[in-house]
Amino acid sequence: MRTRIAGTGKAVPDKVLTNDDLSKMVATSDAWIRERTGIGERRILEEGKSTSDLAAEAGRKACQSAEIDPKELDCIIVATISPDMPMPAVAVTVQQKIGAGTCAAFDLSAACAGFIYGMSIADSFIKNGQFKKVLVIGVEILSRVVDWTDRNTCVLFGDGAGAAVFVPTAAGDQRGILSTHLFADGAGMKYLNIPGGGSIEPPSVKSVEAGRHFVKMEGKQVFTNAVKNLSSAAKVALEANGKTTADVDWFVAHQANLRIIEAVAERVQIPLAKFYLNIHKYGNTSSASIPIALDEALREGKIKPGELVLMAALGAGLSWGSALVTI
Repeated sequence: MRTRIAGTGKAVPDKVLTNDDLSKMVATSDAWIRERTGIGERRILEEGKSTSDLAAEAGRKACQSAEIDPKELDCIIVATISPDMPMPAVAVTVQQKIGAGTCAAFDLSAACAGFIYGMSIADSFIKNGQFKKVLVIGVEILSRVVDWTDRNTCVLFGDGAGAAVFVPTAAGDQRGILSTHLFADGAGMKYLNIPGGGSIEPPSVKSVEAGRHFVKMEGKQVFTNAVKNLSSAAKVALEANGKTTADVDWFVAHQANLRIIEAVAERVQIPLAKFYLNIHKYGNTSSASIPIALDEALREGKIKPGELVLMAALGAGLSWGSALVTI
């Protein structure tokens, strides 16, 4: 028995913030951003809306796509580093908003690798027989945790949510997750983090004034690690299943930076044409980027049933992972 993706969904805010809009806020330009990142615009959640609002919308759409009632869900996993509040979990709020009943519900924090981590957990739950229908959501409202005066970070991120429903396969069904592979290296935590707001630096007037609650990133270090680790994780997934790059129909990579994706394509020797790209529309939506891309690719008919899809992501931690899935 395998765990297959039964349905997907996404939710993005209506508000579009273009590179030209950003050039009026910080010292940057459309050409500068596109050349370095491949990003043309990103979505920003309106005031009064929260992480759970987008997550619930994506979750409802995934359930509709899977043709199940949310009440049938056994578990909801939400991957995010920008929750509604420190506690309780976003997942329990989503549970209530979609009418899922009293199923298990919890959050996980693996930043941009969150959806891959969530997929791996769902796969384990289903394979060991504990659950039969698991909803995994990747969601971020990064517009609320970036410094809009720092052009090195504020140009990169956007808001969004993506979701997928995972179920067991029927006998003889060749679809499903072939394997998932998870990694982390705490030595890289200094390269990408939000230093304020936790037990080390509790919220205070001083921490807020110092901008300690915003994303801090050492771009060159993150870039180097992303290329190296995404490439190695992709190769591990292929080798674990006796597959070659020629077997891959699509590579759905974390949409962090077009340059990173291009470098990974070169290292793993998979043509860029096999990479589904939407970074130009949404920017880096962290844990939401892979499920948003997957949902779009499926609904556009680009990824078709029976095709082999490789996924990989890296984020703060540093945490990264890969998955190989037959759709």
